[in-house]
Amino acid sequence: MSRRDKLKQHQHKLNKRYKQLVEHAYNLRQTDHEASDVSEYRAIKLLDKLNKLKYLVREQSQPLS
Repeated sequence: MSRRDKLKQHQHKLNKRYKQLVEHAYNLRQTDHEASDVSEYRAIKLLDKLNKLKYLVREQSQPLS
């Protein structure tokens, strides 16, 4: 498996986890504000990692000039 494929696979896994955290934060918004905030914070941190991975995958796919 190439490095690009591994990055894509990891990106997919993180994206799935991000969606779960956002949904969890939304579901807790009315009942437990603190837990909702924690889940939202974790989702934001994960989104930052996803953006970095997206940059790496893009870098890998572009040919050198």
